[in-house]
Amino acid sequence: MRIIITGSIAYDYLMTFPGSFSEHLLPDQLARVSLSFLVDSMERRRGGCAPNIAYTLALLGERPMVMGTAGQDFGEYRQWLESVGVDTSLIRQIDDKFTASFFCNTDRHNSQIASFYTGAMAHARELSFHDAPRPDLVIISPNDPVAMVRHAQECGQMGIRCIYDPGQQCARSSADELRAGILNADVLIVNDYEMELIRQKVGMGEQEILRRSEALIVTRGPQGSVIYLKDRTIDVPAVPERRIVDPTGVGDAYRAGLLKGMAVGADWETAGRLGSVAATYVLECVGGQSHYFTWDEFKARYEENFGELAIDA
Repeated sequence: MRIIITGSIAYDYLMTFPGSFSEHLLPDQLARVSLSFLVDSMERRRGGCAPNIAYTLALLGERPMVMGTAGQDFGEYRQWLESVGVDTSLIRQIDDKFTASFFCNTDRHNSQIASFYTGAMAHARELSFHDAPRPDLVIISPNDPVAMVRHAQECGQMGIRCIYDPGQQCARSSADELRAGILNADVLIVNDYEMELIRQKVGMGEQEILRRSEALIVTRGPQGSVIYLKDRTIDVPAVPERRIVDPTGVGDAYRAGLLKGMAVGADWETAGRLGSVAATYVLECVGGQSHYFTWDEFKARYEENFGELAIDA
């Protein structure tokens, strides 16, 4: 199956703060916050939603295509993605910009404060599915907001099966931008906080979304995820982690597992469980592309938690 993943391509600068952010936020001073956190460590990692999803999906036996824009510093990153089985032919390099950068600080409770530098990602709106091989399945992950709307509308107009994943762009996107993405997609996936933002900004709840969508998936961190369908609701538990290292990229891995299930025609419950297993591998490492597993290892971990898995890589 030809899968195209659109979304940000970035370098992640990941920092750890040994304390708790909440202890330093004064309720009566929130209107003029001025804080600096001394961190214990920092790592520079390859990141961005699209490559993170693509990397895990490649581990699961697919060869996804990433469609996005990167900067003059992307050469080594492109080589890495190709070496692990990701097709980068639809990634356009912008030579007078740097690749987007994600600066994230994580405290001891796994709460995060982050900033994102757009860089070359702003050019993603120039890309079009009309210039790409026709895909069987698309996921529109967080990216330049204009690009996200354009890609969702193209999928709707061209009849391409599409997952809309607004993620952190829920906060920045307007109500009209979010509505356009939702109405042109077959599946909407968000976390529980993003779902509340959509409810408030767009005025759409679960039932309104399901009138136009095949499925609504809401991830809930340690509480797993919920898959809303027109005729039923499926609760998918989180897979117990062997250790907790860093939550960055966990949601992207969940989406990769979900895409794998959709690619092989699995039922929704199995697809959600694949996502749950994939997510836990990332939680146990630093960054969204540091984990590794073989299909046999992944299948064994799935079956340890959920029973027999009747699909192949």
